[in-house]
Amino acid sequence: MGCSSFIYFSRAATSTMPEKNEWFESWFHSPFYELLYYKRDRSEAKEFIEALLNHLRPESHARFLDLACGSGRHSVYLASKGYEVTGIDLSDELIEKARRDERDNLSFYVHDMRNSFRINYYDYVLNLFTSFGYFDTDHEHVRVLHNVFKGLNSGGLFVLDFFNAEKVIAALVKNETKEINGTRFDISRIVENGFIYKNIVVTANGTEQKFQERVRAYLAHELQHCFEEAGLSVTERFGSYDLKPFANDSDRLILIATKGHA
Repeated sequence: MGCSSFIYFSRAATSTMPEKNEWFESWFHSPFYELLYYKRDRSEAKEFIEALLNHLRPESHARFLDLACGSGRHSVYLASKGYEVTGIDLSDELIEKARRDERDNLSFYVHDMRNSFRINYYDYVLNLFTSFGYFDTDHEHVRVLHNVFKGLNSGGLFVLDFFNAEKVIAALVKNETKEINGTRFDISRIVENGFIYKNIVVTANGTEQKFQERVRAYLAHELQHCFEEAGLSVTERFGSYDLKPFANDSDRLILIATKGHA
């Protein structure tokens, strides 16, 4: 595995949507996505963002981009601290939900992160809760990072929150069943061709639907190489939401990178 080797926007969907159907389009548009991950709530987001802010100590006027923001739980808390925050996500359903919390310093847009957004604008770009590695090719992932580079102003920082793929693969739970509010989730996982696949069969109200998650299983050094290709220099690595140092047995891989010279 590894990496190989875009302007502005309107209020509506801003990017050219891919013609093919991609797994995250159907899954993130489904109400079952947020039900399965209901424990990933605003209280968890608050704790992580507080730890980040205490570490980064941004200026009071700092601008943040929440890349692949989902329904905006991290964005909302950041905005409550007074920062200017923009959230973008490919899912119009999740953005519609996020827009209920919009205010003067908080805005949301439907946007594909493979296309560039604002240029030389943000002090911080955040990509949280394993919202990276979703695409077919390394080229697309590096393209996302190039867009991060372009969106950051001089001296800006990028924060990526990813899973620790090495630990996830070593401890992979191949099959499990969860019952949440009367909905059954039968989940199976495999590792194939450098991706971790999660196949999800949802049974609700007597009907069955099938979904899939697929994430590129980037190791720490591979992600760092991807960053370097995009002109981003990794300066710090953490392994948990309370920002403990990264180790082989860490649950998370949190990288902080500065904008260099592409």
